Amino acid sequence: MTPDHARRLARYNAWANKRLYAACALLPENAYYQDRGAYFGSLHGTLNHILVGDRAWMGRLTKTDPHLKSLDQILYDTFMALRAARQAEDEAIVAYTETLKPADMRRVVRYRAMAGTPHEDPVGLILAHMFNHGTHHRGQAHGLLSQVPMEPPALDLIFFVREEEKAAALEQGD
Repeated sequence: MTPDHARRLARYNAWANKRLYAACALLPENAYYQDRGAYFGSLHGTLNHILVGDRAWMGRLTKTDPHLKSLDQILYDTFMALRAARQAEDEAIVAYTETLKPADMRRVVRYRAMAGTPHEDPVGLILAHMFNHGTHHRGQAHGLLSQVPMEPPALDLIFFVREEEKAAALEQGD
């Protein structure tokens, strides 16, 4: 993975999260919190898990302790608090990727998984995994939205790329 690719995926990640949270904001509270038999139960549980994962990986990359206890930890009890935290995390991820140089992608990060097992992986692989993890669980949330029933938002990377290209063309006056 190159720094430019990481930056694009960070922007995509923020875009997809924003769209998903906007759809969830339209739900009645009971539908949002309802256990639907998904791996993390509800939409709220699934969205919390995505944030837990991002905080765990970003903590490893930035050598900070996010004080996480488990992968199913509920970081925020309310949708509004979770949404604000998600936006702040997305901004931090984008900012982190803006600093990356090609050599950074090969830098090895040594860390312990939540279970305590030691690992070491290059930054590029960690970022690829982190973005893939978010996409995977947003897909689960997308499926949960269709149970409501609600028309889930398009979250595909190609739609983001087309929106970005259109915005760039408008900015240049094309």
